Amino acid sequence: MSKSKGRRPPVAVGHVHLPVKDVPESSAFLQELGLRAIFENEKQTFAVLELRGGTHLIIEKSRKRPKEGTQAPVDFMVDDVKKARAKYAKKGMKPTRIKTGSIHSSFFIPGPDGWSYKITSSHAGNRAV
Repeated sequence: MSKSKGRRPPVAVGHVHLPVKDVPESSAFLQELGLRAIFENEKQTFAVLELRGGTHLIIEKSRKRPKEGTQAPVDFMVDDVKKARAKYAKKGMKPTRIKTGSIHSSFFIPGPDGWSYKITSSHAGNRAV
């Protein structure tokens, strides 16, 4: 067991890349999920959004579109998965039912460009993240 148990880890994910067909539409959708807009270029081919902890999600225009329902290469962790699902349902985002696993409970939300976004419960407890 690490000596840093309970303390904020010294390493974080800096950037995650997500190719999309429509940068403004995907950016707006991700902001609706709760990500913070940092930058979008004038050509609308590139945007940066921020998650809790400072991780940046880079969305970049791509000619290719994933097959409808493909799970995005990132999942989003929330403190209260039931409240998050209710909030997204109220916004008309069509979340699936919550599935309970051995570590996480999660659901999916269909997004623009064919991606399906997994929203999952946190297991950090009271530890700083």
